[in-house]
Parts: sequence; C-alpha cells; structure tokens
Amino acid sequence: MNKSERIFVAGHKGMVGSAITRALESAGFSNLLKRSRAELDLSDFRAVREFFEKEKPDIVVFAAAKVGGIKANNDFPVEFLTNNLRIQTNVISAAHENGARKLLFLGSSCIYPKHAPQPIPETALLTGPLEPTNEAYAIAKIAGLKLCQAYNREYNANFISAMPSNLYGPNENFDLETSHVLAALLRKTHEAKTNRARELVVWGTGTPRREFLHVDDCASACLFLLEKYDSPEIINVGCGEDVTIRELAELICDVVQFDGELTWDKTKPDGTPRKLLDVSRLRALGWTPSISLRDGITRTYDWFLKNVAK
Repeated sequence: MNKSERIFVAGHKGMVGSAITRALESAGFSNLLKRSRAELDLSDFRAVREFFEKEKPDIVVFAAAKVGGIKANNDFPVEFLTNNLRIQTNVISAAHENGARKLLFLGSSCIYPKHAPQPIPETALLTGPLEPTNEAYAIAKIAGLKLCQAYNREYNANFISAMPSNLYGPNENFDLETSHVLAALLRKTHEAKTNRARELVVWGTGTPRREFLHVDDCASACLFLLEKYDSPEIINVGCGEDVTIRELAELICDVVQFDGELTWDKTKPDGTPRKLLDVSRLRALGWTPSISLRDGITRTYDWFLKNVAK
C-alpha cells in the first residue's frame, strides 16, 4: 500500500476499528478518513453514497458492526440481523461504485457451524447449523462475506474477508448486558474484588473452549492481509490456541487479584462447545500473533482501570 492512499476505516472508534487505525498511523499512513457515527450514519444509504462520492477512498476496512455477547445476541436478533445487513451492504456497494481498489471485510468466527470440526477450517462455512444464540449476527456476517465474493466474481473487485476469533482489548464494551465473555468476566471480577465479595458467579458450566486474540494482534494481521492477500476466499485470523471458560475465569481472577470462590450458574447457556480456528492458511503466509493471553488481559485490565473503572 502507498502511504498516501486514502483509507477509510468504517467503525474507527470501535474496539477493532480503533486498533486498525492505530496500527495504520504507526505504520506511517497519514491520509485516513475518519467519520464518527454522528458524522456518518452507515445505516443511511444516501449519507454513505454522498461520503464515498466526495472522498473516493482507495482502501476500505469494514470494521463497523452491531456486536454483543451471548445475551445481547439472543435477546435482540432482529437488530443484530437488520442493522448489520444494512450497514455492510451500504458500505460494500458504495466502495465498489466509487472505485475503491481494495476492501477488507471483517467477519467473525461465529459464521461457522455450531459443531464444526476443530480447529475450524475455512471450508467449514455453510456445512451445518449455526449456534442458535448468535444465529442472526452470523447470518448477517455470512451475507457480508458472500457479497464481497460476489463483487469479486462479477466485477473482479479486490474485496477480501477475514474471520477473527474472539477479540478483546482497549475500547472493548464492558457493559454487562451486551459485552463479550472476556470483558464481562473482567468487569465482574473487578467489581467482586472492589466489593470484597466472597464469590464470583459465572454463566454456564465453564467447559466451553474459546480462542482469544488481542485486538492489536488482529490489527497487525489486517495490515498484513491488506499488503499480502488478494484472494476472495475467506481467511481465519487467530492465535491457534484456546482455553476453557473456567481457565479464562481463573486467569482473570489471577490478573485482577481476586481470591474469592468461582461458582457456576448452570441454568445459563454455554453457547458453542468449542470455537478454535484453523489458522494454518494465515501462518503459511507469514503472520503470527505476538501478545500472549495473560499479557493481553493485563493490558486490557490496565486500560479498564484508567478508562472505565474510574
């Protein structure tokens, strides 16, 4: 990529978008087009068209989405499906119509079947039923990556799609009603410590396994793919290792220094039994992560203390 190219990161204030923006700026890219939600509503077809017609970005990174944890996905399937379909269709179509030379669409590991083979290869897409609790979000993301592939097939557009594993880090959403598992556990553990509670109640059985990738590593992979990857075939982005939710909770307790008891609310859903991505395709291209889970959680907790807890 040329350092002077006009780059639009859709969702640049979110956890993923802000990490990608930081990585681009650190790498010397100075012509970034930044628009907050107040400045540009991506669900507004006309506003998106007018922005692209005026600014003509060369490169588009689609990191905008309505996201949430298992509870939010389960409670608001209409919003997760319609909002995500709307914003990604607006941006992807406008990018093509206004001559963007490359687009990176960020999906999610939840696109894969609930009982996919482990680790999950990219070829597992659409080979079985999805996890019901986040089916709406997954269907929207599948539609987005399929739209990118359709533009490639019909118009030879260089629109690529990456599927990250569970992400965490700075600018994460720590709202207990809508956050993902790592952020929710981090906040609950901090509050338990602050309130000197004797126990911490965690949803489910603790047995499901999840792969966690620090968002700065995800951003590093995105820049790598923008430079090195031009295939319409989806590509997984992860660290290639997973932990049980119990192991995650114990690690967070250790980082936060909460020494109470962990108890498990088995009336709450576990979600998909395991979600470990096969990242051999990305590794073969030459990219590997650099932030360990403990180090990443420590960094995230420091950010939480400075920006949320206070």
